[in-house]
Amino acid sequence: MQNNIINIFKEITAIPRCSGTHEPFINHMKKLSDKYGYLCLVDTHNNILCKKEDSKAKVVFQSHYDIVCLSDNCVPQIVEDGDTLSAQNSTLGSDNGIGCSYMIALMQESYDGEFLFTSDEEIGLIGANHLDLPLNATYMLNLDSEEEGEICIGCAGGVDIFGTNTNKKIVPNIDNLDLYEITIVKLQGGHSGVDIDKNIPNGIKLIAQTIKKCEGKLLDINGGERINSIPVNVKAIIASAKTPIASHENMIIEKIEAKSEHLNIFDDNIIDFIYDFQNGVRDMNSELNVVQSSINIAIIKTDINGIKIELSARSMDNNDLKNLKDETIKTLEKHNFTVSTNGKYPAWKPDINEFTSKVLEVYKKINPSASLEAIHAGLECAIFKDKYPHIKVASIGPTIKFPHSRKEQVSIKSVENVYVVVKEILKEIN
Repeated sequence: MQNNIINIFKEITAIPRCSGTHEPFINHMKKLSDKYGYLCLVDTHNNILCKKEDSKAKVVFQSHYDIVCLSDNCVPQIVEDGDTLSAQNSTLGSDNGIGCSYMIALMQESYDGEFLFTSDEEIGLIGANHLDLPLNATYMLNLDSEEEGEICIGCAGGVDIFGTNTNKKIVPNIDNLDLYEITIVKLQGGHSGVDIDKNIPNGIKLIAQTIKKCEGKLLDINGGERINSIPVNVKAIIASAKTPIASHENMIIEKIEAKSEHLNIFDDNIIDFIYDFQNGVRDMNSELNVVQSSINIAIIKTDINGIKIELSARSMDNNDLKNLKDETIKTLEKHNFTVSTNGKYPAWKPDINEFTSKVLEVYKKINPSASLEAIHAGLECAIFKDKYPHIKVASIGPTIKFPHSRKEQVSIKSVENVYVVVKEILKEIN
């Protein structure tokens, strides 16, 4: 059984599946569906639904088929070392290739399920957001979780917030201010959802602390990597009468020897906003022992027109998310930013019901320490709950370490264990 799942995984890993690449995998699933006696439906956003013509399926199984690629058109080369699968200098694509492999294995065994393979999850849940396929099942088992023994029954919703401050002026350097370059590099970094409660330093906040404390004037600032990450590298140029003091051991401060007769100075409100802003965890959910609401200053950029800042807000509750978004917009506008928002996705409010209880009961027979959990990050499940309110949803998966990175790896034993659970859930529900 294990070898079958791993063989299926190896087979689909050889198929190009970087986000934005659809046709090779669609063609593969059409051939398999024809071979195993399933219909294969494809919508306009490249989502795939495989089901029997006379299906009476009670469970829809769901995985996204795209993978994160760190280089264009990457096809991972799998490395097998004992119990571990990884890839040569690339992501492995076990997120969510293992889930896809489970579904194909169930089709090989002729199970009556609805098998939904969604597109472009890794670049904004695009397939799920535009899904246009008929789902008739009562229950959905998402296979995109990454910790064996954990049954995910809720996730955060989120929204990205963008502010631009164009207030700047060229002034004579009558106070003979010195110029300094402040750089912070190689901080720990992390995901701004699941890692937001780990006290990981935010490079943009640290630079703002140093500038504020030396009463510096901001001339240029750039930093942050991705909208969903805690910033690792930031650089600023300031003018100040006082020597700046480093706020972190990874901070480098260098005096620029050249004097400037005039200074192109940005609005003090920019640093005031960053310095005063309550970044990180806002509330905890004590019932689920997970972060309830959080917000992260992710990216800051200087361009010819002004300084742009990008923040990512998350909450386990849609009303709390709206309040956090509205409060942040108001604070940004008070500091002379014009504001827009984008990338909103709903929260999947934790819901214990007959399906989640059955999944837990089955899982505990195989793994007594199994538990219901919620995650402070976005999952496609939230969108499905929004689109199909009648469907009860749970998410499980094998242990995957360091997803989206060159260190990504999955345990073969864990893959085997979770497939036993998947089959047992289907048998119990049917």
